[in-house]
Amino acid sequence: MDITRDPIPGLIRRIAVPASLGYFFNTLFNVVDTFYAGRLSTDSLAALSLSFPVYFIILSLAIGIQSGGAALIANSLGEGDRSRAVLYQSQAVVLALVSTLLVTVPLFFTLPLIFGFFGAEGRVLQGGLRYMRVIVAGSFLIILANTLNAGLQARGNTRSWRNLLIGMSLANLLLDPIFMFGLELRGIRVVPRLEEAGTALATVLLFGLGGIYLLREARRSGTFQGVTGRDFLPRRDLLGDLVRQALPATLNFLVMTLGSFVINFFISRFGRDPLAAYGAALRIEQIALLPLLGLNIALATVVAQNNGAGRLERVQEAFSWSLRCSLVVTVGVLTPVLALAPFLLRLFTDHERVLLIGRTYLYIQGLTFFSYILINMSNSLLQGLKRPRMIVWVALYRQVAAPFLVFPLFAFVLGMEEGGVFWGLVLVNWSAALFSLIWARRMLRERLKVRNALTDPAMPSLV
Repeated sequence: MDITRDPIPGLIRRIAVPASLGYFFNTLFNVVDTFYAGRLSTDSLAALSLSFPVYFIILSLAIGIQSGGAALIANSLGEGDRSRAVLYQSQAVVLALVSTLLVTVPLFFTLPLIFGFFGAEGRVLQGGLRYMRVIVAGSFLIILANTLNAGLQARGNTRSWRNLLIGMSLANLLLDPIFMFGLELRGIRVVPRLEEAGTALATVLLFGLGGIYLLREARRSGTFQGVTGRDFLPRRDLLGDLVRQALPATLNFLVMTLGSFVINFFISRFGRDPLAAYGAALRIEQIALLPLLGLNIALATVVAQNNGAGRLERVQEAFSWSLRCSLVVTVGVLTPVLALAPFLLRLFTDHERVLLIGRTYLYIQGLTFFSYILINMSNSLLQGLKRPRMIVWVALYRQVAAPFLVFPLFAFVLGMEEGGVFWGLVLVNWSAALFSLIWARRMLRERLKVRNALTDPAMPSLV
């Protein structure tokens, strides 16, 4: 495909559909973890729910490096500088190794403090520690796989990532119960019962095997074409570019992690059942968002390459078309999810109060669902334009500042309890979404004005 010349609608569909399918299976991967945790015990389900924000710290590094690397690689490809694109990919691997050491080593030793801060104790605390210690110890494999995907994504290749996630999800269906509950053959214990640590071990193992597959795909696509050992020595200029581009995306996910802590903190004030309900319902919400995630990835790739090529009219067209398409997809996806909410929640638990709270969360979130799309689409545009700084500030407002004002007001002052947290999310996310949309369009207008001034000072703005 030619990302700077092919028609926008067809181009975005070719990139978005494999990406969405891949992330569907990625979420299925996580749903399987949650499913088996629920079968182990309600305490295990609560332990994994409490672990999600900590896991997001690992994912923030992985997705930040992937997003930042993909944007720089795609811009270089749009400019026709393939050798620089290869160097960015090599230095992204270096950045992945360094950032893993700097973040995950202290994280490993502070896990008891983190879980204790949120009031975890007894079996919930022990289950969370068993899960996250394995995840943190194997975090480089998770981060490396995402880093290798940056060069593929920048070239519009989302098929390889899709294939990997499908294979991992199917394998996880087999490995999770074996590692969690153990395996006996003819009365001989072949695999010990690892409980929550078992599902974490399956995750790390599969990402390690996936990294080998992605490395092969990256070499085939030319991501490392002409690379030498010296290209993996730290380059201050290239690492600086990567850090400046990846840091906002990483901080965005870190702030999202902090936001998850905030949500968990307020929900946990009302007991174990609301916490378990939120964890289960969140998985369903993530599934509903998957088709839109593919659009975000496609938009970021198309924007970045066309920005590098100076074809900003195509950037504008891609952004407008993606917003219209996402609205249609939202209606098509959200309707059956809300209609089937009671049945979907029963996949995770039969506890009646947990089911009631989970349904309440999903119905309320139906009102704010499209706000997530507006935020993500705006972020994709800013990332592709290499103007990602505002992403962090919006995240800080949305995940920290506003929740600490709104959640206590609704939950405690107005006496709405966990429902106050759910309704607070509606107010906070829509205000953040509207600002993000306005800011992203402003950045595109400024970029067009600069381009027009350089090419033809008399040309009016096109936005």
